[in-house]
Amino acid sequence: MRKKIVAGNWKMNLEWETAQQLFNAIQTIKVDDVQVVVFPSQPYLIPLINQNKSTVSVGSQNAYAKDFGAYTGETSFKQLKSFGVNYVLIGHSERREYFGETNQILKDKVDACLANEMTPVFCCGEPLEVRNSNEEIDFVRTQLTASLFHLSADSIKRCIIAYEPIWAIGTGLTATSDQAEAMHAAIRGFIAEKYDNATAESISILYGGSCNEKNAAELFACPNVDGGLIGGASLKYDSFKQIANSF
Repeated sequence: MRKKIVAGNWKMNLEWETAQQLFNAIQTIKVDDVQVVVFPSQPYLIPLINQNKSTVSVGSQNAYAKDFGAYTGETSFKQLKSFGVNYVLIGHSERREYFGETNQILKDKVDACLANEMTPVFCCGEPLEVRNSNEEIDFVRTQLTASLFHLSADSIKRCIIAYEPIWAIGTGLTATSDQAEAMHAAIRGFIAEKYDNATAESISILYGGSCNEKNAAELFACPNVDGGLIGGASLKYDSFKQIANSF
């Protein structure tokens, strides 16, 4: 059975006192068979891990593919692993757009993440102009092929994929459940085509485009949607708890 996951991406939000209070509240969320993951700002990783007394996992929003070296301002997967981080976001649309992360850079990050026995949450998705041109399926296939499909079947089974339609991030727009299911089914189909059905059926695919407490239950009811990568709604305990309970 595929793992059900609700992950909160806090992005560059919250001052420390508020972040600590929110995390303490999130630690009380317990939903059978649902893994809750929080991706806080980088300075909060160690203190939140140290105060974590729950089944919630704390993940990193980013990492650098080299283990060590003269890379000022960067943090490596090896360093993150050394203090207990198990999940890392790779390829979020904001990293691609604002920081110029290419498919090759993301491929290297995926390899480094897996080499350090961590779980990559690999993000993919199309901008509005691609959706309007009805080219979203090919666009996402290209992202997966370039950054993930060099992996062996055993390695890709250790990955989580998050589909984030870029046109629905922070805009208030959300893909309909039919749109989300169509893309998630297509992604699973790409994996089955490249590997096999068993591999495809073992990989959790999350929806990440303005998922909130109002639409989560409908989205999570889709056969190929295994949870959500939550942005703004993860900054409010009541909203995030309701999303986690939406299964």
